[in-house]
Amino acid sequence: MCGRYYIDDETSREIEKILQDIDEKKPGKSYKTGEIFPTDTVPILVAQDNRIVPELYTWGFPNFYKKGVIINARCETAFEKKTFRESLISRRCIIPASGFYEWNKTKEKLYFTQPSSDILYMAGIYNSFSGISRFVILTTSANASMADVHDRMPLLLKPEQTETWLYNSSVTQDILYQVPVSLQRRSV
Repeated sequence: MCGRYYIDDETSREIEKILQDIDEKKPGKSYKTGEIFPTDTVPILVAQDNRIVPELYTWGFPNFYKKGVIINARCETAFEKKTFRESLISRRCIIPASGFYEWNKTKEKLYFTQPSSDILYMAGIYNSFSGISRFVILTTSANASMADVHDRMPLLLKPEQTETWLYNSSVTQDILYQVPVSLQRRSV
């Protein structure tokens, strides 16, 4: 679930600001916009010195047991998994996106967005492996707007939850089990 998402710097002022901050902070560093695939380097938001700042991280933890990378972590079991536990406790992040993609049973590609906003805040966790900063997206059970397409979806944060997610470990468990907001979809 959530194997691709989209960053559109033209319609979202918030994403445009994040990208400008990255350009000022890391001139010449390359990152991807448009359709984002696993292993792409992209901007995410992290807590740093009592501020929320954009950083460039690579999507996917190394999969030490098989080829490829781990791109998602299930909310329900993340605390139980050695790979994710420490990151969930102390290295939470936010992945800003314009929307994400999922394929239905007939292999039709669908694009999901939030009707009331031009930005989605997906909850994630990060870590460093061999000097490379990497993140995964947390997933939860699909809500009514998604359930007929897939049984999982990204854990979406409300804008007012972004600071809480990054700074307040005492409510992490509550956020992990919240029902995400309803989404709209269209075929692409």
